[in-house]
Amino acid sequence: MIKRNPFIIGFGKVPSQYISRDILIDEITQELFSDEPQTQCFMLTGVRGTGKTVTMTAIEKAVGDHKDWIIIRLNPTRNMLDSLVAKLYDSKEFITKFIDKSLNLSKFGIGINLDAKSPVADIESALEIILKEIKKQNKHLLVTIDEVANTQYMREFASAFQIMIREELPIYLIMAGLYENIHNLEDEKDLTFLYRTPKYDMEPLNITLISDRYMKILDVSQEQAMDMAIMTKGYPFAYQALGKYLWEDEKHEMNVAVLARFDEALSHYAYRKMWSELSPKDRWYMSFIVKKDIMSTAELLQMTGQKKNEFSQYRARLKDKGLINVSNRGVIKYTLPRFDVFVENENVM
Repeated sequence: MIKRNPFIIGFGKVPSQYISRDILIDEITQELFSDEPQTQCFMLTGVRGTGKTVTMTAIEKAVGDHKDWIIIRLNPTRNMLDSLVAKLYDSKEFITKFIDKSLNLSKFGIGINLDAKSPVADIESALEIILKEIKKQNKHLLVTIDEVANTQYMREFASAFQIMIREELPIYLIMAGLYENIHNLEDEKDLTFLYRTPKYDMEPLNITLISDRYMKILDVSQEQAMDMAIMTKGYPFAYQALGKYLWEDEKHEMNVAVLARFDEALSHYAYRKMWSELSPKDRWYMSFIVKKDIMSTAELLQMTGQKKNEFSQYRARLKDKGLINVSNRGVIKYTLPRFDVFVENENVM
């Protein structure tokens, strides 16, 4: 039996009992390593707690094991073009030497001030020159951006990236973000290429895999482990949170105290933020949807007294936010574990 709790509920950190999305990771890395890649941009989407950051970290690690790759993480709240050039300068000795010898980036506070060369006025031009040197060295650059949003910095970077792709420069991009933030960015008229970018939804984890982990780590029966796994609905954060509190229980059994801590973790770390980002009408519809695990659209419309065309826009919004599954025609399911309990508590408050 492991003595230290193997489950972690902090976002972004890779837990020791992380269930890897191997198929997704392999698909992206194989494309990156291809001699003739079909795409140089990838998107990971999903609600909070679905493992976007952890999956991107796993891809970074897989790529980082290859010496011909340079990996740079960018902060979307800062000027990403400036940050990328600055981080490239610090990343590899050959890039540092090249910039100090060939480029005067004093305007941007980067490198040595070359009196013999005029300062570069445009950071995008400097980046293109650096990427040409990277290509000359037969190396590749992978840029990763977490928590993507439709900001000016993001739009500027995406536009520059599109130009670099057309010039066949060895730059690749992986972005991770919430459904609605990715969609908002795609809707920008100058960034329509993002519609053609492969998108990988962070789908629920395999319930059987979760059950197997619980059974082995918590030393419970197969039936008990499956009941626990089903309660998570495959939501990665729920898998970690429930595992954490079951581990801390003396008997590793489901009880009122464990369930209460589980509900509070879901609420505090994920659901309250999601709920706050919904419109009043979104919340109103969700208060009906969570009354049953599965319901038909017709039943929902009867309960709410709304017409189909009135509900359609909210159906699309709730789907894009990852709160409902409408993959089966005429059927609605809420996707998150014990979201019904959370909504009921919110409506009481």
